[in-house]
Amino acid sequence: MEAVKQIVKIPKDHEIRIKVPKNIPENETIEVILIMKNRHDSFKQKIRELKNATKDKLFLKDMKEISEDFRTVDLEGID
Repeated sequence: MEAVKQIVKIPKDHEIRIKVPKNIPENETIEVILIMKNRHDSFKQKIRELKNATKDKLFLKDMKEISEDFRTVDLEGID
């Protein structure tokens, strides 16, 4: 398997062209994946979301369960 990465800006018509390397034969089947990075999130927005996580009941429950799962491992070697 070979991976080729291209980063492009979306034009007004929302159409992009893919440059296929010459070494890929004609009629070869390929998979194209479009990954959009949410670059509009500012650093301050991310910090706000992290602060809100400390009040999220499901997040706190998950953290408690994880902490309990690792309690015995954390106590290993302590005598």
